[in-house]
Amino acid sequence: MERNGAAEDVSFLANGVHEYTRVALGGLSSPRRLFIGGERQLAYLSSLSSRQMESLTALCDTFLPSVSTPNDGRHIDNSVVKFFRTSASTAGTPERLGGLMSERMQHPKLILVRITLWLLSTWIGTFIVCGKASLSSHFPYFQKFCKVNEKDENVSWQAIDYCGPDPDLEDKATKRETSKEMGYKTSDNQGGVLDASVEEVFGPLYKGLLNLKQPQKIVAETLRQSGFPVSVCHRKRTRALPNVLNPSLVIKCDAVVVGSGSGGGVIAGILAKAGYQVLVLEKGNYHARKNLSLLEGPTLDQMYLGNGLLATADMGVVILAGSTVGGGSTINWSASIRTPEHVLHEWSKSHELELFQSKLYKEALDVVCHRMGVQSDIHDEGFNNMVLRKGCQELGYPINTIPRNSPPDHYCGWCCLGCKDGKKKGTSETWLVDLVNSGNGVILPQCEAIKVLHKRKKGRDRSTATGVAFEFEHEGIKQICVVESKVTIAACGALCTPAFLKKSGLKNPNIGKNLHLHPVTMAWGYFPDTQFSSTWPESEKKSYEGGIMTAMSTVVGNFKGSGYGTVIQTPALHPGMFSVLMPWVSGTDIKARMCKFSRTAHVFALARDKGSGELNSTSSISYKMDECDEQNLQKGLEKVLRILAAAGAEEIGTHHCKGKTLKVKEVSYHEYESFVKEESSRGLRDLSTPICSAHQMGSCRMGVDPKVSAVNPLGETWEVEGLYVADSSVFPTALGVNPMVTVQAIAYCTAQSVLDVLRRKERY
Repeated sequence: MERNGAAEDVSFLANGVHEYTRVALGGLSSPRRLFIGGERQLAYLSSLSSRQMESLTALCDTFLPSVSTPNDGRHIDNSVVKFFRTSASTAGTPERLGGLMSERMQHPKLILVRITLWLLSTWIGTFIVCGKASLSSHFPYFQKFCKVNEKDENVSWQAIDYCGPDPDLEDKATKRETSKEMGYKTSDNQGGVLDASVEEVFGPLYKGLLNLKQPQKIVAETLRQSGFPVSVCHRKRTRALPNVLNPSLVIKCDAVVVGSGSGGGVIAGILAKAGYQVLVLEKGNYHARKNLSLLEGPTLDQMYLGNGLLATADMGVVILAGSTVGGGSTINWSASIRTPEHVLHEWSKSHELELFQSKLYKEALDVVCHRMGVQSDIHDEGFNNMVLRKGCQELGYPINTIPRNSPPDHYCGWCCLGCKDGKKKGTSETWLVDLVNSGNGVILPQCEAIKVLHKRKKGRDRSTATGVAFEFEHEGIKQICVVESKVTIAACGALCTPAFLKKSGLKNPNIGKNLHLHPVTMAWGYFPDTQFSSTWPESEKKSYEGGIMTAMSTVVGNFKGSGYGTVIQTPALHPGMFSVLMPWVSGTDIKARMCKFSRTAHVFALARDKGSGELNSTSSISYKMDECDEQNLQKGLEKVLRILAAAGAEEIGTHHCKGKTLKVKEVSYHEYESFVKEESSRGLRDLSTPICSAHQMGSCRMGVDPKVSAVNPLGETWEVEGLYVADSSVFPTALGVNPMVTVQAIAYCTAQSVLDVLRRKERY
């Protein structure tokens, strides 16, 4: 049986295997670093049976087999030859993927993947899944999917012209000798807080981070020294289930903020600077500047929600969201765009939210942009953005320079993996620094909020928030702590805040609904780097280097019409994500595409979506793309293909599964037009083209009526007094542009409401 034929005929059950295998091959690769690798990769144990592993190995080697190098008459470097010969199993990818499936992946259809793997290990199961493709004209006529593996070494980075981590990042060998808990606050009993001179290594937050894995006595004493009253519950060491009514610690503060991203970070910094004691709870970990791996595998695993493996229930949309100190602002692409005027008008008029035409909101936009150092100058534009700008200029399309929260000389393509020098001013470099420097705040990383605590007094029509219960793991045992606070702020992000509120007992039917994803579809163009050619763009430019987002076109944005269209921008694609998104036609084809990686420009269309979804948790996300959104994305994709061709691409294509490409300079005008129209008109709601989302919003939307919204115009929940929401989930609709500035501006306004409450509580 030919493996390629079986993969092409695989049924719906096998689609999950296909998607997760592609993710593992590209996004979270093996210990030997096929495509991306990672020296800090965590090892996960596989619970798959030998039969399932046999099938998984065969599938991995179907998508990335050992193949001969194409013979096109050109000299081929030895590293490329070895790259083509390397199979997925050679690099240990099946073992890595098996571990991820067993310990990290959380998707409602994962059980189908396991069943499919078992079926493929038998001849009858293979026939059920693959049909006629599993039949042979020779005995035995029914065949299993599995094949024998090949062995070889991996040299993929050199072959695809990828340097790996940013070469400007200094050697980290000495850093590895430091404590594994670097960047965490320690008490004087442990030798005092780290000296300020080590901020360059540990980052600006080290004095305000408290490691809960220290002995309980040390944790309690450190909190007390920081001004937080603490009660310690002494109980016998037991592995019994934790109990909210019998917590390990009870911590008192003025405000507890759940989440440290663009919403939580802003509100925490403002409250702390105003003199209030603020405790920040963060599910993710803290990754100091010089402790970043800048590798896709470890970063996705450690700094992204769901380990970078989130998707909607039907696998229709791949979702990326930050889960680390600083949240999405730590790993986003720097774009700092103010709330568009047409959106402000819609929110204030159609949704009757006066806030968005108020002086306070204008003030908020100015304040947050100033705090982040937002500016629009560029000293040297990166490869992808040069292509976008050039193509738009050639076609007469509008092209704008994107304001960014980084300086003009920040030529870094790795900011999606964390910022190595702190020049990108996310909340961990700005608002959370304000919190720490105020002396009134502490950040607790690696702890997960369980629920909001609230109680109702007699005669009141709603309850009042009294704090938060959270859990963390200490020496293999889950510990429960309680924070007693005057106000509580949920800022977990649009994917996590709804589940947190529901677990807290809130019943508002709008919680978890109206989820918008800003769906994205991409096209690509290949620009050879002929050594002695003077053609544009410069041969030394690489697709993964330079500012990630510096140019944007609104040619189909419809800003002056309905406000619902698409904007055209550029992504950050390192080899892992590149390999996941590129269509798989054959093992030889995907490796040939990878060899063009460093000179393949990607440009995408992002829709302001009318369609919406619903979620109960990050492992249960449903989303339905509206027909209007599909049409807008198709219009955007057509413009993107034309932009790439006009910029001088030798070859163009999309991510549609058929993998069609066009060599622009070798075809007639009629052939070019036919290709552009055919590829841009393909359906986008049938799983044939990868759809991505890096922005999620609207799942606890703000409004003036509890029947159609989850929070009021002040950001306070309708059901629980003193419980506020401060993240992108409060957006009344999709935004249509990068949301960081809007999230921070709304959080700034919500912070003013919280300050009023705290001041009133002081008086009474």
